[in-house]
Amino acid sequence: MGMDPRQLVAGVLTVTMFVMLGNMIHREHFRDFSPPLIQHPESTTVRFETTNAASENSPEILTKEIEGPWKEDVLDLKPCWTKPVLEETEQSQGFVTFSLTNGPEYHVSQIADAVAVARYLRATLVVPDIRGSKPGDKRNFEEIYDVEKFIKSLDGVVKVVKYQPDSISAKNLEVLRVPNRVSDGHIAEQIEPIFRSKGNIRLATYFPSVNMKKTDNDINSVACLAMFGTLELQPEVQEVVDSMVERLRTLSRKSDGQFIAVDLRADILEKKGCQGNDGAGSKRCYSPQEIAIFLRKVGFNKDTAIYLTQSRWDDSLNVLKELFPKTYTKEGIMPADKKPKFLNADASEFEKVIDFYISSRSDVFVPAISGLFYANVAGKRIASGKTQILVPANVAGSSAAVADFISHYVSKKNHLAYSCFC
Repeated sequence: MGMDPRQLVAGVLTVTMFVMLGNMIHREHFRDFSPPLIQHPESTTVRFETTNAASENSPEILTKEIEGPWKEDVLDLKPCWTKPVLEETEQSQGFVTFSLTNGPEYHVSQIADAVAVARYLRATLVVPDIRGSKPGDKRNFEEIYDVEKFIKSLDGVVKVVKYQPDSISAKNLEVLRVPNRVSDGHIAEQIEPIFRSKGNIRLATYFPSVNMKKTDNDINSVACLAMFGTLELQPEVQEVVDSMVERLRTLSRKSDGQFIAVDLRADILEKKGCQGNDGAGSKRCYSPQEIAIFLRKVGFNKDTAIYLTQSRWDDSLNVLKELFPKTYTKEGIMPADKKPKFLNADASEFEKVIDFYISSRSDVFVPAISGLFYANVAGKRIASGKTQILVPANVAGSSAAVADFISHYVSKKNHLAYSCFC
């Protein structure tokens, strides 16, 4: 018996309607999971496998795009220096004392100068205390740094003791100002005569400039060791830094765990030294708005996670957060149980150290403020192969190449770290 043509047409129409309905449902259900790829400059595409919801036996390849001009780290450099063992000569009975001041960007230089002076004089170096900018803000070395590793790293280079002998007091300590990157000639002429006369001295390093460029002089193994091989965080502080870095990487899933650290502090931006330029055509500081525009124009998208060295949120940062919603200060990512100790009113030294070490480990570092923080973070990054350091500028046009803004410390290899690592 033949099929009625009307039944055949009705059947075809029914099947067609179900197919169309099925397609509509499929498109609506997966719309948010398969967006069209948007091409950005220097973007990287990463592919991964997922399971199709309609059939667990048919894997579907989806594409996830990591947007932004991220770069791979270069290989870690190796120390060029050899450990400068002290010659077998008579050890002086005198002591050299000093304090670490002004933050970790100064500490590495103060350590290097004190080690150089103590070694030249054959004196015993006393482990320094740490003093903040406020009167009475004083901490023991071991509260921030690993004192045992510090002493061990200098074994054979200079004699080190943890504590200042009771026989030494402020009355019999001559305080001497020492220029950063002190030379043997300066020690011989300006320091040694006083040391021989007084027996003990106290050093106070001053900085004629914040320039950390390498010179034509031969490698100074003592300075290299002191600057790059002596200071490590003590375990609790290191744990806080590690947890905050991990938090930032978790918040950066859309960029494969990569994040930017920006040295940007509202209190410094308000100072007179940050207004205008330095007279050489370049600015000394960049505002939150200028940083936001710069990062967008070199290719970073709104999902980029940004860590700011600003301690607490300031309204001036809102303009940056509008373009980059994943912008954080310490209070937003520090573990809650650590905040009472590391974010209280007396914890400024802890905060500076945390900023310094997170900035040294970020995938990209942007110094919105020129100075020693930038210079010494650059040195630590160069040593570990993290050379994507972008110096901001006012970008004309809608986009710019990242290569045009790589720090001269890296592009010209003129940082003193390149004298110590190769």
